[in-house]
Amino acid sequence: MSLPDASQPGLYAAREPVFPKKVSGPFRTAKWWIMVLTLGIYYITPWIRWDRGPALPDQAVLVDIAGRRFFFFMIEIWPHEFYFVAGLLIMAGLGLFLFTSAMGRVWCGYACPQTVWTDLFILVERWIEGDRNARIRLQRSRWTGEKIRKRALKWTVWLGIGLATGGAWIFYFTDAPGLLRDLFALEAHPVAWVTMLILTLTTFVFGGFMREQICIYACPWPRIQAAMMDEETITIAYRDWRGEPRGKAGAEGTGDCIDCKACVNVCPMGIDIRDGQQLACITCGLCIDACDDIMGKIGKPRGLIDYLALTDETREREGKAPIPAWRHVLRPRTLLYTALWAGVGIALVVALFLRSDIDVSVTPVRNPTYVTLSDGTIRNTYDIRLRNMEGEPRRFTFSVGEPGYGLAIEGADLPEVEVPANETAHIRLYLSAAAGSALARATRSDLTLWIEGAATTAGPAGGSRVSKDTVFNGKGG
Repeated sequence: MSLPDASQPGLYAAREPVFPKKVSGPFRTAKWWIMVLTLGIYYITPWIRWDRGPALPDQAVLVDIAGRRFFFFMIEIWPHEFYFVAGLLIMAGLGLFLFTSAMGRVWCGYACPQTVWTDLFILVERWIEGDRNARIRLQRSRWTGEKIRKRALKWTVWLGIGLATGGAWIFYFTDAPGLLRDLFALEAHPVAWVTMLILTLTTFVFGGFMREQICIYACPWPRIQAAMMDEETITIAYRDWRGEPRGKAGAEGTGDCIDCKACVNVCPMGIDIRDGQQLACITCGLCIDACDDIMGKIGKPRGLIDYLALTDETREREGKAPIPAWRHVLRPRTLLYTALWAGVGIALVVALFLRSDIDVSVTPVRNPTYVTLSDGTIRNTYDIRLRNMEGEPRRFTFSVGEPGYGLAIEGADLPEVEVPANETAHIRLYLSAAAGSALARATRSDLTLWIEGAATTAGPAGGSRVSKDTVFNGKGG
């Protein structure tokens, strides 16, 4: 058995901490605005109120697991309507395909939760420890009183952000003001505490210590994106035909790149975009801001690092003008994704407006399929499951679309029942056919059962009506 060769590189390389430098520019400004917008939506949404009446929660966005419903402002989704949630997930996937096909990992660079919270953590780190050089010196220094103080303060703020993140998340699943009171009174359900703890620690670790590692190793999207991109996809690239060979500004025979490493120093992933497209690049545009700033200072044209497509690179090397950006975006692949995305969205909207406010299921009792009463009448039994999807009690009336049937409801004098608000009633319904009638003699007869709901203050002005097709079993022969 031979010993391993120490000269060969190992399969694992220890992480080198990345300390992005502060940068200003249009892409950095866009990231700030997106961060404020997305975090604002996340933290504020559970506190928005929406009046749905006395019997329903007034939280605008609520995933009511106990009540098995999802509330989104004026929309209420029940468990049997999960296809709405599935449709939204399909739209999210198609939207990700669309944006990646058009502009690469633009989602990762601007709106991904890992990116947003990492930006926030880096901002806190910069406030407390200083910019890039100061943070590098602090990282390499011994553990002095100042280092302990700064690290303790930074980690405390990070934990506070993580706690707010976990707290905001659980507010989406129950009444936010009530849960907040329970949390301060230490009376919240253990599930709430465990969820907050897990999300606090994951936010703290992912945003503070595993920033670019989550994007490179844990997230599957960098490996999927290759199938979504082609030579027309707009992404960040370095114009090496213009920048090489690198050298001092003004030196004869050199390109525009002065090897200042400004693009490397601001990159949150710690990569050098001049080495070409890399799996770790999230196309956030910060290297563009940094390079444009340097080009402006040395009197060179901006755009040494820029958003461009592979076809633009080929054309520019040949001295041709680049293709307009809109032509890169509006091409068959992106138009197909857009059509699919819009089609799913339109289908969901149409289904939302056409859906009934009555949910009913009709199940014929099979054992026995029918019974013969003392006077020869043939009777079938049906189990009805009727859900009142309104926020107040509602009366429902049953009828049969075809003539010749008698209808009765167990425990009721009339063919109608009252169902409490937001509850499901289990009803036993009887249909009968007179002795000797065609329905009694037939082996099987198709029929339509109609259920009409009375109008409510929250529902349709004229009430609503639904039908269910079922069968009536006779003696046969």
